[in-house]
Amino acid sequence: MKKNNYKNVARNVIDLEIQALKKLKKSINNSFNQAVDAIVKCQSKIIFCGVGKSGKISAKLASTFASVGSPSFALSSGDSSHGDMGVISKKDVLILISYSGETQELKNIIQYANRNKVTLIGIVSKKNSTLYKASDIKLYIPEVKEAGHGIVPTSSTASQLAMGDALAIASMEYKKFGKLDFKKFHPSGSLSTKLKTVEDLMIRKKGIPFINENSNMKNALDVMTKKKLGVLIAINKKKLTTGIITDGQIRRSNQKNNDLKKLLVKNIMTKNPISIEKDSLASKSLSIMSEKKITSLLVHKNKKKRLTIGLLHLHALLKANIQ
Repeated sequence: MKKNNYKNVARNVIDLEIQALKKLKKSINNSFNQAVDAIVKCQSKIIFCGVGKSGKISAKLASTFASVGSPSFALSSGDSSHGDMGVISKKDVLILISYSGETQELKNIIQYANRNKVTLIGIVSKKNSTLYKASDIKLYIPEVKEAGHGIVPTSSTASQLAMGDALAIASMEYKKFGKLDFKKFHPSGSLSTKLKTVEDLMIRKKGIPFINENSNMKNALDVMTKKKLGVLIAINKKKLTTGIITDGQIRRSNQKNNDLKKLLVKNIMTKNPISIEKDSLASKSLSIMSEKKITSLLVHKNKKKRLTIGLLHLHALLKANIQ
């Protein structure tokens, strides 16, 4: 084969898999809804199992489900007949993946599930197979043309993976599993950095340099020196935020006034300072700071913008490598 023909091979493989996914898309029916419902209402764990390439797909899907809040693991089809079926309980949902539905290693698991009334979801391509007939919920994968002389599992495994991913995302949507929930299961790596929230990086209430708006600047400067943040948050007698003072403002005011310390905080502060909700992504706060040319943001909870619960400084964002 000429070297420049390899690109055509790649395109052909991809075309076959695209065709397989299009057929899969058309085959989605109410059984998919039933499967999602069973997964979401599962009182224990989701167990995946397959043989060969389908076994590899099972391992990937178990990992995906676990990452979106559905306790899951992949069961070895070979080890299951040698004691490992003991991990399957009546409260579990068992998802078996097989192209033919007649794989010998799965038959013992199918019998065990039926005998013990374990909810069985079959992802299978042969409607006359043992797995299809024995499944409580049947997820049909249309028969497709494989690449590599039509014998290498490619199009079929792409369909199996897509079906499993669709189940995971649908279950996630059903449970309203959001970005903040997802972040809990991904504490490390670049993904964690992207999902960091303002609350993760903000200075908490005890560390915030609050000052009453009617205080004189002598007291305000003492607070600013003590907190060492280069900023002051002005509040009224109801503890609601009314303004902000930065060290830059103080320097400019000092040039204009003979006795800065006698001035009141409310005469210098910038009113209605910008505040961000605590659950916002940290990357959003960086965007706001860049746009407004500021180095600090106040933090509030829900819609209570005047009740400051945190302070976010640009240094914290840079230190956390937020981009």
